[in-house]
Amino acid sequence: MRAPSSIFLSVCLFTAETTAALYLSSTYKSAGDQVWQTLTLLFSLVPSMLVQLALIFFYRDLGRDRPFILLLHMLQFGPIVRCLEAFWTYGSAGRVEDPYVSITRKKQMPRRGEPEEVERQVGRAEGKLVTHRAAFARTAVMQAFLGSAPQLTLQLYICVLQRGVSVGRGTLMAISLLSVVYGAVRCNILAIKIKYDDYHVSMSPPAYLCIFLWRSCEIASRVAVLVLFSSVLKIWVLPVVALNFLAFFFQPWILFWRSRSPFPRNIEKTLTRVGTAVVLCMLTFLYAGINVFCWSAVQVELGDPDLINKSHNWYRMAAYYMLRLAENASLLLVCYVYRSDFYQLASASAPLLVLELLGLYAACVFFMLLFYRFCHPCRRLFASGAGRSFRDCCSLVRLPRARAGRRPSRGGGAAGPGRLPPSRRSGLESGLESGLESGLESGEPA
Repeated sequence: MRAPSSIFLSVCLFTAETTAALYLSSTYKSAGDQVWQTLTLLFSLVPSMLVQLALIFFYRDLGRDRPFILLLHMLQFGPIVRCLEAFWTYGSAGRVEDPYVSITRKKQMPRRGEPEEVERQVGRAEGKLVTHRAAFARTAVMQAFLGSAPQLTLQLYICVLQRGVSVGRGTLMAISLLSVVYGAVRCNILAIKIKYDDYHVSMSPPAYLCIFLWRSCEIASRVAVLVLFSSVLKIWVLPVVALNFLAFFFQPWILFWRSRSPFPRNIEKTLTRVGTAVVLCMLTFLYAGINVFCWSAVQVELGDPDLINKSHNWYRMAAYYMLRLAENASLLLVCYVYRSDFYQLASASAPLLVLELLGLYAACVFFMLLFYRFCHPCRRLFASGAGRSFRDCCSLVRLPRARAGRRPSRGGGAAGPGRLPPSRRSGLESGLESGLESGLESGEPA
């Protein structure tokens, strides 16, 4: 049984960021900066309250008689109490024989041949730890992209305006960056475990390192571009962020409306239709917040029982990164054209700064490809499918050229040497097309 170290890390980041934000807001109040104080508190307390509500929902405390736990959540001490519960469960495990044991079946990742299904006994204590880890993994993502990412952007913007970094602001920025990167890493791991739920997935240290470098470069470049753009054109950054956010927020709802699927009812039995709609709105709100800053690694599908589309393909990921590269380059170009007096003094280094940010984004793409090619724990499952789909694409491209290069036979339907009859040619084409579709579906990354 593994120690709940990820829970401890999540609580440490949550507590440290909240404490640093409260201290920095007090310094803003002493300096008379009411706007910065209000925004700093807003990006700290509102995500904290959302995390408390999410923990209450995950642990189903509303349907149980636990008023003291609800009071602690109202006082913003919920994550600390849950962390203590997890360590108490871990410390008390094994002292007394657990009479309640469940059996789980997971497939081992195949090295050669077919995967083998392995049965494993899970006691009550280990099951509780699994629940704790799942809850804190999801709240870490919420804290990262609904609180830490906006907080990091705000404090970096204040540094650019004031042309200096104080100790309190630098500390909060460092903790916020670590929190965002950690949330992005947890998002990747959650996506892999959701998509490959039938398999026993274990991440290697090189995989963690690749994801950390990939997400660090991606988030740092994105935040820096938004801050530079806002420092030059001020209020115009709000339409850019709002357009990104609304596009990703309404995308799952539009796809759900076009699919004509029934309204989801299996989220929670105690929820009414209005409560279910609120939960779905919060899910799409979080999904949009993640995609504003980085690739979410999952596709929300409201018509699916799991609310997640497990057929996430390469083309959607490639389209996201190409569009994000075009957007970042356009924003940097606008910043360079309309740069202010401060940037006019540093005009010699302005092109170098643009190249550095684009190079940081290129490093993000490099580490992403490195992860999927060499470090992904389930790369053996989609590598063959991707290669088959590529070969099918080449076959479809060659067939029209081969038919265009041949002259029609004088016999009308007669087939020359090496040439298939029309009926068999159409069957071959349809078979290749169906093979292409199945190859694209089986060659998907996580």
